[in-house]
Amino acid sequence: MNFIEELKWRDLFKDVTHEEKLTERLKSPISLYCGFDPTADSLHIGHLQQLILLKRYQNQGHHPIALLGGGTGMIGDPRPTTERQLLDDAALNHNVESIGKQITSILESDNNPVQTVNNYEWLKDITVLDFLRDYGKFFSVSNMIAKDTVASRLETGISFTEFSYTILQAIDFNHLYKAYNVELQIGGSDQWGNLVSGTDLIRKLHGSDTDVFGVTSPLITKSDGSKFGKSEGENIWLNAEYTSPYEFYQFFINTSDADIINFLKRLSLKSPDEIKEIESVFLEAPHERHAQKELAKELTLLVHNQEGLDLALKLTDAFFSGNVKDLTANQIQVLFKDADAYNLSEDKNIVDLLVEAKFAPSKREARQLVSSKAIRINGDVVDDLDFVISRENAIEGTLTLIRRGRRNYHVVNHN
Repeated sequence: MNFIEELKWRDLFKDVTHEEKLTERLKSPISLYCGFDPTADSLHIGHLQQLILLKRYQNQGHHPIALLGGGTGMIGDPRPTTERQLLDDAALNHNVESIGKQITSILESDNNPVQTVNNYEWLKDITVLDFLRDYGKFFSVSNMIAKDTVASRLETGISFTEFSYTILQAIDFNHLYKAYNVELQIGGSDQWGNLVSGTDLIRKLHGSDTDVFGVTSPLITKSDGSKFGKSEGENIWLNAEYTSPYEFYQFFINTSDADIINFLKRLSLKSPDEIKEIESVFLEAPHERHAQKELAKELTLLVHNQEGLDLALKLTDAFFSGNVKDLTANQIQVLFKDADAYNLSEDKNIVDLLVEAKFAPSKREARQLVSSKAIRINGDVVDDLDFVISRENAIEGTLTLIRRGRRNYHVVNHN
């Protein structure tokens, strides 16, 4: 199968401005771009599909450009519901710099590196009169309000600021076409209207026979209808300070059986034959989560490098084996951040602590747990009823990890 046929197999090909011409054009290297809004100082896994799509083109010998919306970010792509909260210049600049580093890391290449550009560099010099005279005259208001992103807001209200976003994005495509010979823009299916605005503007400015293209991919959705990219309502960030490599890895490990093959096709850089082999092994023994493990390893390596993957695997093994002796206090905090916690200001007998911290319902049951060797302190079995939890025997003098039974963990923080 050719490249576009493979994208279709992966369910990464939805709308296209001219498929036949694009198929022919992709037989030789092409420059393409995808835009990223700097609404935060980290991308999240909802951005992975487009990032990895850029990498797919990159691996085919095409030249990827990541456009950072330092200019359009001052306005914001219209949301289906309400106006975006505008960011100040300092926050925008910080966000642009931060996500630029993430993109460069993920799209690293020895001989075909990604270029990152900031549209503030050319949008800042356009005056209001330039905007209206040189660009605004090419856009029909009736066409603009028919676009999904705008139409969905007509009843609730949309400002002229956000209404003009599609014109600015078209200006971006035109600038990249002139300055970098960019002929293709890619994006999610929700960006189709903006992509068409760009191709239309270029043809109006440079001639109707100018061949430029826009391609969208379907947004990732889960089989149960819930939104991809969140865990318990929180974003899974690509920044390790916000979402640790272990949490990132576990998100994909916990992907449902109903979704994992779809996610593999869309997000894995493995070949179709390799994915089919993974699927075959997975279907023979779904409980072993072979497909989930393969995708989790691949994406953690891509986003967090070998060091991040090694840490994720180390913490995963520690959680299931209970062997925490080689972990740092910080790693234990990451691994057991959702465990019951208790702040301890003074040394305390193990039985008294279990009851006081409500890790055991009564002293009788606490004593029984200890005596029956059901309690581990920092990985070691403790069956001494007189054992004292203290800062002296705490990990790095800051915390004590109590394991009760096989899977119940509690963290004691020493104040």
